[in-house]
Amino acid sequence: MNKRNTQQRRRLILDLLNQQGEVSVEQLAAHFDTSEVTIRKDLTAMEDIGLLLRRYGGAVLVPQELIHEAAVEQVSQRKLQLAKAAAALIRDHNRIILDSGSTTAALLPELSHKTGLVVMTNSLAIANALRELENEPTLLMTGGSWDAQSESFQGQLAEQMLRAYDFDQLFIGADGIDLQRGTTTFNELTSLSRVMADVAREVIVMVESDKIGRKIHNLELPWSVVSVLVTDDQLSLEAKQAITAHGVKVICAPLV
Repeated sequence: MNKRNTQQRRRLILDLLNQQGEVSVEQLAAHFDTSEVTIRKDLTAMEDIGLLLRRYGGAVLVPQELIHEAAVEQVSQRKLQLAKAAAALIRDHNRIILDSGSTTAALLPELSHKTGLVVMTNSLAIANALRELENEPTLLMTGGSWDAQSESFQGQLAEQMLRAYDFDQLFIGADGIDLQRGTTTFNELTSLSRVMADVAREVIVMVESDKIGRKIHNLELPWSVVSVLVTDDQLSLEAKQAITAHGVKVICAPLV
């Protein structure tokens, strides 16, 4: 079988997995006429966004007991659509920060289309997935103290590492959006997020529309530092107008 680009191949891998229930690295490498290393990268990237589970020598479908309801799938699809819209803002050779979180992690497959990227992250999961991308972006880690709640590195060492560089863009999620104040979070550790915003020329917040209007007491980023908000097309006109009034560009990704 002729080689296909990464995204085509991953879609076909998912088709085979749905047909067979499980696949092996050896089988897929032969089927797509590519290396086992490339297939392992595919499976890792697909596991990171919840499409499958890795098993020794291959992968299996996500067990039904781990799929709560159709709503979970819808949220996942929303994040994938947000990721496509956000990735369109990234130019080749950009220096970007990816904050920890499932929404920002959905960007990873989209980054395989970019060349010469420099990516810093405070997330081990994101760092490991970046290492598997075929285009091999330059990876920087913040280091710092491990925070189990956010599953990310935090603290002064991480902040010092960030301040040693400058970046084109920060991609960050949010637990909620306060239409008057900015992005909000359940996590009380907001200092690193603010340093990330300080060292980036453009701050892109990625959040599903159902979180907009949700007020949480911890303000993470005020509107004054946010450049773009990427959400889905279920955002109300009133909410969009309230956000754009703060000078923030709003991009609504279509749900398909």
